[in-house]
Amino acid sequence: MPLKKEIVWRVGVIYIFMLAFAILIVGKILYLQLIEGGKWEKKAQSLTLKDITIESNRGDILATDGRLLASSVPYYEIRMDTRSTGMDDVTFNSNVDSLAYKLSELFRDKSATEYKNELVKARRNGERFHLIKRRVNYNQLKKIKTFPIFRLGQYKGGFIALQTNLRIQPHVSLASRTIGYTTKGEGGNVVGIEGAFDKELKGVDGVRLMQRLNGNVWMPVHDGNEVEPKDGMDVITTIDVDIQDVAENALLKQLIRHEAQHGTAVLMEVSTGEIKAIVNLERNSKGQYKELYNYAIGESRAPGSTFKLASIIALLEDGYVDLNDTVNTGNGEILYYDKKITDTKKGGHGICTVQEVFEVSSNVGISKLVTDYYTGKEEKFINRLYSMNLNNRLGIAIKGEGEPEIKYPGDKFWSGVSLPQMSIGYEVRLTPLQMLTFYNAIANDGKMVQPKFVKGLMYHGDLVKTFDTDVLKQSICSRSTLRKVKIMLEGVVERGTAKNIRNTNYKIAGKTGTAQIANEESGYSDKSRISYQASFAGYFPADNPKYSCIVVVNAPSRNVYYGNIVAGPVFREIADKVYATNFEMYDGLNLATDETTSEVKIPYTKNSYKDELKYALTDLGINVKDEDVVSDWVITTKLDSCVKLGNRTITENLMPNVKGMGVKDAVFILENIGMSVELQGRGTILKQSIAPGGRVSRGDLVVLEMSFN
Repeated sequence: MPLKKEIVWRVGVIYIFMLAFAILIVGKILYLQLIEGGKWEKKAQSLTLKDITIESNRGDILATDGRLLASSVPYYEIRMDTRSTGMDDVTFNSNVDSLAYKLSELFRDKSATEYKNELVKARRNGERFHLIKRRVNYNQLKKIKTFPIFRLGQYKGGFIALQTNLRIQPHVSLASRTIGYTTKGEGGNVVGIEGAFDKELKGVDGVRLMQRLNGNVWMPVHDGNEVEPKDGMDVITTIDVDIQDVAENALLKQLIRHEAQHGTAVLMEVSTGEIKAIVNLERNSKGQYKELYNYAIGESRAPGSTFKLASIIALLEDGYVDLNDTVNTGNGEILYYDKKITDTKKGGHGICTVQEVFEVSSNVGISKLVTDYYTGKEEKFINRLYSMNLNNRLGIAIKGEGEPEIKYPGDKFWSGVSLPQMSIGYEVRLTPLQMLTFYNAIANDGKMVQPKFVKGLMYHGDLVKTFDTDVLKQSICSRSTLRKVKIMLEGVVERGTAKNIRNTNYKIAGKTGTAQIANEESGYSDKSRISYQASFAGYFPADNPKYSCIVVVNAPSRNVYYGNIVAGPVFREIADKVYATNFEMYDGLNLATDETTSEVKIPYTKNSYKDELKYALTDLGINVKDEDVVSDWVITTKLDSCVKLGNRTITENLMPNVKGMGVKDAVFILENIGMSVELQGRGTILKQSIAPGGRVSRGDLVVLEMSFN
């Protein structure tokens, strides 16, 4: 073949090959563009664009006065990209010792050598997300950002800080089980108020579109479609922190004193059902008492003698007995088939009135009355109990309420001893909160209200929703019966089993309870393995009830297990605190008047701040004479018909006259001009170590002597 033809042939082959290759490329491009274009466009977007969830700020849980009970605090997880592209070997090797030393000094959990070995090993293994420390607070984070290597930032120093919000309770164990918590995941728990109001507290998460740039940097894409998160609402509870603290300490002292297994105490406002304090303490394996379970809400057990109130109401409502009717309790023992019921008093109480039977808590007396009048009419007795709403749950917002149990004649476990046993609080089950709600209804003139834990919801400081009091039953019994049981409940404290908590300041009405707790394996047959439950339920002041309260102590030891001894003192301590600090519970105070006139007596007043003093005196209806007074601080003079105010000037660098003032005002004045103050005694200022008008400088010490040592 001629050389020219051979060249043309070879060029032609190459041309045809190139043309075919070009056609294949164009075909593939068209195929990718037209057939699979949508698929690869989505794939590209998934690698360069993504939606991220912006968590909303969870709302706070507040006490009734606005103090924090639970809040979210930011914490950080510190990690390190040991193979960050901007960090070279020289930077790492020359600074790793200093970084390890700083980390060891800050956290004090490992030595500097251990930290260095971990960091060197992580870099050698190429770890891009090496964990340094979890639960780092903000102050620690600021320090870490100044450490060697880390101060260079994310790309040159490999520093990574991931923020997480940790839920904390500032008062630690105070009502912690009722405040509650939530855990993440499908099987997560929702406990207490945190769980009941999780939706309101959580708020609404936001969504933001992010785009990946070179260097794996993600930047927000402001396309107008992002959704900003909406903060959660704050929940205002009914809990009073001060009363809660008193209740917890009072219960804790008794649990320790009697080496009890667990206990609960609940204080409720009578008219509204608001729970002001709720304590649940249980002894753990180390012998410490902690809030591990909400016994007040969840533990349904035989209440014992506190249930006798329901039995007496049934007898009175059906017209079978009156307070002065008598019953013979004999020697304190009675046998129902194979079940012996006894009284605590050796030899029994003999012949007693119905009122006395209740006040001394005679098991024999109550059981005889119920069996005498309801044998053959058991349904009538049980229907009476049902009419008092004792067989229904309270329907509170917090999850985990125990199921009340009051069986009906004909039920599987009904027997010949069920009627006498139920009359004294056995073979029935109620939670402490359910029993308290029943007693609260007596204090509330028969109206049964639902216990309330939350008063309202607040968003950014504005109240957006309030919760009204729900009435469960308008009246659990007649007015006549109500009047009679109130007399008996007062009698329990005045003359009966709880007279040890009687006091002269205010009246308490209530009922003691002592119940045997059967062993799960041997029941009541093995006496050595039976434990007890001591309780007291009632309200105060008895003549004008404001609060109801129940205290239940489970398994007290040391052979002391009666309700008046174990639970009663806790009730009394809580009631004393509430009474001492709640001025609404006192009768109206009349201003002191002269015996021969109706004019208000003019009181002695300390030298003080003019505006505050005038406000107080005017509110008390006391005339104030303050002509020509131009100073903020004043001296006072008691006249026959008024309090006269005079100027008290304070001049810079001159010692003011603080004699005749109270400590708070005197210290305020002196510290504001830069002086140090030493106090001796208490009461009104009598002497000052630096004479009024003397020259003083910042930091000078003045000693104030007061009227009482």
